[in-house]
Amino acid sequence: MNIGAMTPATIYIHPGKEEYLSKNRRWQGIPGIERTKEGRIYAAWYSGGETEEAGNVLIIEKSDDDGKSWTDGFMLVQHDDPEVRCYDETFWIDPRGRMWIFWAQSRGKYDGRAGVWGAYTEDADADEPVFTEPVRIGNGVMMNKPTVARDGTWYFPMNLWPRYLHEYSEDHADLDGERLANVYVSLDEGKTFEYRGGTDGADRGFDEHTIIELEDGRLWMLTRTSYGVGQAFSEDQGRTWTPIMPSGHTGPNSRIHIRRLKSGRILLINHVNPTYQTNPKGWNTRNNLIAMLSEDDGKTWRGGLMLDTRDRVSYPDGTEDDEGYIRIIYDWERFADREILMAVFTEEDILEGRLVSEKSRLKVLVSKASGPKSTKS
Repeated sequence: MNIGAMTPATIYIHPGKEEYLSKNRRWQGIPGIERTKEGRIYAAWYSGGETEEAGNVLIIEKSDDDGKSWTDGFMLVQHDDPEVRCYDETFWIDPRGRMWIFWAQSRGKYDGRAGVWGAYTEDADADEPVFTEPVRIGNGVMMNKPTVARDGTWYFPMNLWPRYLHEYSEDHADLDGERLANVYVSLDEGKTFEYRGGTDGADRGFDEHTIIELEDGRLWMLTRTSYGVGQAFSEDQGRTWTPIMPSGHTGPNSRIHIRRLKSGRILLINHVNPTYQTNPKGWNTRNNLIAMLSEDDGKTWRGGLMLDTRDRVSYPDGTEDDEGYIRIIYDWERFADREILMAVFTEEDILEGRLVSEKSRLKVLVSKASGPKSTKS
């Protein structure tokens, strides 16, 4: 029985563990980002070992000069059981201004249950931020930030992967009815959490879904599939959902980033490539990471700012500041060049299709691992 993964990992400040510094990391990827009111940028990703496996840890670094320089060894999230991995993290600043870090825990690569954990700090701008004891929210994995609806409900997009994706190290047959793109909620600002509902569909994969509240009150779920981006809708606050069906957005079977901006527009970061039309399902090349905007709740899309055309760019996450600057973090060549990168731009840049704003810039280096290269991928 997997007991270790049901106990919390430890959040270390200045861990002093040389093996996890950039000069020693063998691989890295799957990042998340957040920016505080005071302007500090937090970036997180995971690494450890040779690949995605038991013993993975979360690397958390910060920048206090808008990305010009970054720490190396600021924070670490690690489980004391070497058979448990910490992975698939995301940052989020809640309506009360508290910064959360969420991550998944599993024994081995995937034990069939996993679990999303969360902890927050009241002062993310402190020299040594103090985080609460991590709490377990529910079963599964959550790759993208929660959504706060107009009625104050917090929606957490969590999922249990379908059985065909992995050989589980544990059976957990009792959870087979929950192997869906799920939604958990909190009705009391993160004090308690409860399961609300979920949905299924053909060609589901690792989901990595996001929830958007539409102007008409419906919830819109966008989820990763083998054909690109699937979608589902709920008219009863996430209790029941339509089946996952194609959204019209193709892709390489990879994570997207979508969020409603302060302007009311919806931002979408996705891969766009004509070859996805001729090879509509499967593992297409992850390149051409592009930003688009919608002014009509996702019915149509405008603009197109190309962030990075190279192969093996992936896993965007983003945040928006009060000046209207959007920061997107992503990885490139997790096992070769091993870079974590950031793009900074505005809605105007997206609509123009080029950088026109003073502080905008692309391919800002956040981290580059330079240890001996992994023998796995």
